[in-house]
Amino acid sequence: MSERDRTTAVRVHGLRKSFGEVEVLRGLDLVVPRGTVFALLGSNGAGKTTLIRIVSTLLSADAGVVEVDGYEVAAHAARVREAISLTGQFAAVDEQLSGRENLVLVARLRHQHSPVRIADKLLDRFSLAEAAHRRAATYSGGMRRRLDIAMSLIGDPSVILLDEPTTGLDPEARIEVWSTVRELTRQGTTVLLTTQYLDEAEALADRVGILHEGRILVEGALDELTQILQPAEIEYVPKKPSLEDVFLALVGSKHAECPTDQNRR
Repeated sequence: MSERDRTTAVRVHGLRKSFGEVEVLRGLDLVVPRGTVFALLGSNGAGKTTLIRIVSTLLSADAGVVEVDGYEVAAHAARVREAISLTGQFAAVDEQLSGRENLVLVARLRHQHSPVRIADKLLDRFSLAEAAHRRAATYSGGMRRRLDIAMSLIGDPSVILLDEPTTGLDPEARIEVWSTVRELTRQGTTVLLTTQYLDEAEALADRVGILHEGRILVEGALDELTQILQPAEIEYVPKKPSLEDVFLALVGSKHAECPTDQNRR
């Protein structure tokens, strides 16, 4: 593996995919550095989920090359599956099992040693220890999503694929998930995140790619992308609280800082 491979988690070149006469991906190029959050921003139908399905070996490409952890997806699908974990738009937890039982089940399915110890460690890490014995059906949306992400970390994948992870969540639950994603990167995990929410990409991503009609229109760090447009004339006006500020002030949140207070990467 080359030095460039060791610094790159996901590499996509010339990726094409069609469904019948509909061309979804049209020569897409993408590079995700290790240990970063890369947000793929696009509207519905832009091709985000199709890309994630190809990267995760669930769908074959028509043309192009996709590499994960230095392994080409088409030639080394088993190696790629060992390196990744996929969390889709809806939490894939068994609601009849408790949080601990969900984690223990996945650890056993992945042939991990000491599945109970692994489960308890993840419950602590994701602030779910107090709810460990409760059925997942009683969890809030944010708790279910945190449990889902915790399950995806069993086996220590180097790349986490999050396909629109906050779809359908309320504002407080979204911030819980954002806090979880930040914690993943602090642990050195690479995250490829798809979203249609601009604030989500702005709050979380080291780099952002804007996907439109099957192609990346522009890609870079947030500061680089904002320089594309001419700066607006500066006016000094009193800052009014945002709706998010009001919501959090009323209901409170113990899981995360307000994202507007986060330092930009």
